[in-house]
Amino acid sequence: MTKETKKIGVVLSGCGFLDGAEIHESTLTLLALDQAGAEIVAMAPQEEQMHVVDHAAGQEAGGEARSVFKESARIARGELSDIAEVQAGDLDALIFPGGYGAAKNLSSFAVDGTGMKVNGDVERLVRDMREAGKPLGFICIAPAVAAKVLGPDHPRLTVGKDPETAAALEQLGALHVECPVDDIVTDERLKVVSTPAYMLGPSIAPVAQGIDKLVDKVLELA
Repeated sequence: MTKETKKIGVVLSGCGFLDGAEIHESTLTLLALDQAGAEIVAMAPQEEQMHVVDHAAGQEAGGEARSVFKESARIARGELSDIAEVQAGDLDALIFPGGYGAAKNLSSFAVDGTGMKVNGDVERLVRDMREAGKPLGFICIAPAVAAKVLGPDHPRLTVGKDPETAAALEQLGALHVECPVDDIVTDERLKVVSTPAYMLGPSIAPVAQGIDKLVDKVLELA
């Protein structure tokens, strides 16, 4: 008897850590899922980025505009779904890589802090996954999205050891748990898993250890 293939959604938020999805975190997530034999459903919203950053200079690139969906397609090698068309019933679990895109494009956390808003389709899908009892994974800064949407359920989350971000998550209703880069925090009650990744860094190897553990746990819960 063969095990049923798990279908796992991965929500991307652009391409590049300063204005989109963190490329290392996204690729490590996709790699871990593929190695585990999961079917990957990469997705992103059809919207314009909050702004565009020149990653060589580390500064905003004035006068430029880019599509979150089209930039995310670079990471997904063109195999990308519009999140507006994805339903909780299509998936066994959902994972959010980090990067500032989670706080600028999927939500307004980078600008509005605890007064943040979340993209409507992102919020819908997270809520529907939670109501269906399906696991959710949040990497790096993406737990801010979880704190906003799931705040009334008081999820256990981590952004590593950053006190300011941790305090913001707790104001939104989450319980923050300090965690090293190579480990995870699991809320077994809500089936929510998080890992600090590049909130702590400092390099790709320890970040990979945490993401591998997160993917393994999400698949275990699915």
